[in-house]
Amino acid sequence: MKFLTVLQHTSAGYLGLIEDHLEGRRIRFNYHRPFTESGKVPQFSEVGDGLVLLGGGPWGSAGDRDVPSLKEEVALARACFMAGLPIIGVGLGAQIICLATDGKVESAPLIFKVGTATRIDDNALNGYMPETYPNVIYMRDRFIPPDFAKTLAIDEEGRPAAFQIGENVFGFSGHPGFKRAMAEDLIMEFEESPSSPGEALDTVGMKKHEISDALVPIMTGIVQMTGLMSH
Repeated sequence: MKFLTVLQHTSAGYLGLIEDHLEGRRIRFNYHRPFTESGKVPQFSEVGDGLVLLGGGPWGSAGDRDVPSLKEEVALARACFMAGLPIIGVGLGAQIICLATDGKVESAPLIFKVGTATRIDDNALNGYMPETYPNVIYMRDRFIPPDFAKTLAIDEEGRPAAFQIGENVFGFSGHPGFKRAMAEDLIMEFEESPSSPGEALDTVGMKKHEISDALVPIMTGIVQMTGLMSH
């Protein structure tokens, strides 16, 4: 049975709808919470068959409000990348992947929006990435993937919404398994919240079936590309 090491940056930011897909495939996962009193970033030797780096809510990585464990997480992601382990990053997690693989991040204000990602590579995720899918972004700062990354999907502004590095490293600007309750909890967890979040909250609620439906092929492709079902 495969085992994923998952790093959380906020209490509210978890795998969401992705949990069911992993459990359905008997892929185990364990959350690490460096932001808690007793939590810390795991050592490379503690990482299982892959690493998942989740979003950070109002935490970023471009210098304005960096997540406190940024340096350790970039080092861990780089070690996993060099060792050929699968890595999946969402929001801040995708920024950390970029910093660990010679990409960059740029400063941008905290946003919460529900947009649409459009596939630009027909072979993305082994051909399973939907042509379009809801792109729920709750993120500070923006990632700039390294030159050797492959852009799989773009957002409305033409920026990368999903990228691939090598065979088994994937970054997403939005959380493909996002749930409305996650945003509600993030708004309550931090003093800083996005401006006028009501509309985005309502849109997430209205699009919950679209989000759930798009996640089915996305997870099929990710699991195939990362080898998490192989023995």
